[in-house]
Amino acid sequence: MKEINKEVASVERRNFLKLAGTGSFTAALVAGAGGMLWSDAAVAQTAGEEREREAAADHIMTLATAYVLGASRSYPIMQLDLKENIQNMTNGKVYVRLAPGGQLGAGGALAQAVQSGTIQCAQHSLANFAPFASAVDLINLPYFCGSNQRFTNLTSSDAWKSEVDPRIAASGFKSLFYIVIDPRVVAVRQGGSAIITPADMAGVKFRVPGSAMLQQYYSMVGANPTPVAWGETPSAIRQGVADALDPSVGALHVFGFGEILSHVTFTQAVPDSQVYSVNLEWFESLPMDVQQGIEFAGEITQAQNLAKVPAARAYAMSELMGNGVEFHSLTQDQLAEWQAAGGYQRSEWDEFKMELAGSMETFARLEEAAGTMGRYYVHDA
Repeated sequence: MKEINKEVASVERRNFLKLAGTGSFTAALVAGAGGMLWSDAAVAQTAGEEREREAAADHIMTLATAYVLGASRSYPIMQLDLKENIQNMTNGKVYVRLAPGGQLGAGGALAQAVQSGTIQCAQHSLANFAPFASAVDLINLPYFCGSNQRFTNLTSSDAWKSEVDPRIAASGFKSLFYIVIDPRVVAVRQGGSAIITPADMAGVKFRVPGSAMLQQYYSMVGANPTPVAWGETPSAIRQGVADALDPSVGALHVFGFGEILSHVTFTQAVPDSQVYSVNLEWFESLPMDVQQGIEFAGEITQAQNLAKVPAARAYAMSELMGNGVEFHSLTQDQLAEWQAAGGYQRSEWDEFKMELAGSMETFARLEEAAGTMGRYYVHDA
């Protein structure tokens, strides 16, 4: 059996390199994601189909992400689905070249590449969108839209489209759709105790990114915010430089934190959210039917993303539990205790509301939108 597995792996590697070496990198990715690299015939068919699609297309769209293709199993970024949907909904007029796994950068670098027109479309976090369109940073207000449903209500609302999307457009972007991953959690390093209430945060060195709001929130709930760059976070957790961190469950699994964690608590304070952005000038240069096809593809992929969330979470949790990680869901009373300690209703957040929304009246409109059920349902942990 081992010899068979080695032979299959060897064939897969050979076929991937052969496709990539002849310029058919996207075909290699598609074949790999479909489990077809072991079959020379299937690889040839896939490569042929991709060549035909690219040759027949009127427009080429480079789509870049920070995640490998298999990540959607636990982190539903849906990049292959978006490629397929754009190609189909434009009736083949757009061919999508995938650049996954950080090939063209990640985070803010991808947002910048879209803004400059170096690439046409990319996935990045809303936090990395904020420097270009600060209003989107409202999502980091604790308990404003921390749950999946409130986040989806907000970003799909007329209020968001009228208040926030124009600011995004002014910076040269079109937001194709917002991706639900799951709320950020409180994840504790091995050897630490479960954190259930804000009182349990006392003295905890909590890894935070460069977000001023997240740093303020973790101070308000009793922790000691410790800024650490993302690339240095695994070693910081291992070495005890930081005791805890807050990505979503899916991100914890994708980035290999399972072996260095002990407890994960669902506090539902802030979403770990992503967006697919498109260069606005490029988009508006397209024929109207192609623009409409891309927008419809975004809607379809958003629906697929929302449906995928609970399955992706369950897989990530199962994998983390296999490493001994314990999970803790909170009661409504326990969640209320966290919100009372650091939630957006407190006056400490008024300055952020004014700065990001422009006025308290605009913020109130967005707050109402977050609490109003929209057209999309999504599961919460």
